Amino acid sequence: MTISNLKLNEVTGKYIITSELSSDEIIETAKKFLNNRLRRGAIFNSPTQVTDYLEVHLKELEHEVFYMLYLDNQNRLIDKEILFTGTINAASVYPREIVKSVLKKNAASVILAHNHPSGIAEPSQADKLITTKIQHALNHIDVSVLDHIIIGENTVSFAERGLI
Repeated sequence: MTISNLKLNEVTGKYIITSELSSDEIIETAKKFLNNRLRRGAIFNSPTQVTDYLEVHLKELEHEVFYMLYLDNQNRLIDKEILFTGTINAASVYPREIVKSVLKKNAASVILAHNHPSGIAEPSQADKLITTKIQHALNHIDVSVLDHIIIGENTVSFAERGLI
């Protein structure tokens, strides 16, 4: 990965900005770094890796999206994608389509995520219900749901709250 405004200090392993960057350029650069970290085969060592990536990609969206990370049996990333796109306060999610997608990717487990454009990351009853439906659907094909993360002004993890 090369970014013309940055130079790697080979001694410290840190980057030096070589020219002025706008805030949009900084955000785009951060997205490139996170995408590079979260490439096929990346192993998830901490929930922070996942939430950092998701926050950059989902936090500022003005509409709700439902996102999935597909993992193999060693929790290495197979793929990631937006499965459903909605309106400012809802996205229709279909467990049948999730099962089809998981089978196509040959995933052993998944991490679900979606954003709340309102900024309030607290899970709604609908969020809890769809998570349970997805878990049940995926249990039939021996695929685990490791977490469901909601991105708003802060981040809520169903796993950390004991909801999964």
